[in-house]
Amino acid sequence: MVVCEKIKFTKIITALKSTGKPMKAAEIAEQIGVDKKEVDKAIKELKKQGTIESPKACYYGIKE
Repeated sequence: MVVCEKIKFTKIITALKSTGKPMKAAEIAEQIGVDKKEVDKAIKELKKQGTIESPKACYYGIKE
């Protein structure tokens, strides 16, 4: 995995933890200053890894 992707994953996880509630990809993108398409790609991978989940449609949160 590229270092840039790891940093992006870390920023997404940090954003989700800081709000304490599920967020939409666009909200995450705005908060971390990354294009939504990049966040969508990272979310897909983080879901595959089991790090985050989608408790309701289009919202993502840290997997408990």
